[in-house]
Amino acid sequence: MDKVVATAAEAVADVPDGVSLAVGGFGLSGVPNVLIKALYERGVRDLAVVSNNCGAMDSGLAVLLAAGRIARVTGSYIGANKEFARQYLAGELEVELIPQGTLAERLRAGGCGIPAFFTPAGVGTQVADGGLPWRYDGRGGVALASPPKEVREFDGVAYVLEHAIRTDYALVRAAKGDRHGNLVFNKSARNFNPLAAMAGKVTVAEVEELVEPGEIDPDEVHVPGIFVQRVVALTPAQAADKGIEKRTTR
Repeated sequence: MDKVVATAAEAVADVPDGVSLAVGGFGLSGVPNVLIKALYERGVRDLAVVSNNCGAMDSGLAVLLAAGRIARVTGSYIGANKEFARQYLAGELEVELIPQGTLAERLRAGGCGIPAFFTPAGVGTQVADGGLPWRYDGRGGVALASPPKEVREFDGVAYVLEHAIRTDYALVRAAKGDRHGNLVFNKSARNFNPLAAMAGKVTVAEVEELVEPGEIDPDEVHVPGIFVQRVVALTPAQAADKGIEKRTTR
């Protein structure tokens, strides 16, 4: 039952090239930076990443993106990541942009064993009708577009069919975790982390505080240990290293 591994490098040592990877975080909040850095140092390539965004500034998934290690991104927005936008428009990166709520539910459904679901989000748009550019040809044209999806009416309202997401691995960051893999997230750092943890076949969690089994009140657990296969305890310096996307002072 003890799922703790000594280092982040050991925790991702078996991650090969070309796998799918769900990653928690939103902007700079709750991003598993230590595990991402360990993947970068291993030289893993051709990753199919599922994450709300693909890193910000020079942190998170932006490290792998800038190194050309990511082949495909399924996410909700490009944000202020200029390198993400450049690779996408240049045809170097395949990108599936989907509504944020749909992304959350696709991950949750994958973790719950639900193969697909109907949602009203995207009906009447290219999300449902197809034609969203997944990959550009580098000359302003579209090399690969999204296919149309099934649309069905329930009680007179149209809904589009969305498939669940399951990934080979998942990386998340928690404020607290025990040796059995039970995780607790701090406020907004909870964001996509529980959903990513549920969707991964092998989920690795970096935790800012490692505690013994029984020290976390069961009522406070956000992700049960059944979804988590490996736990890495961060050093105090790693736990305290949290960036600020837009520093504001007065």
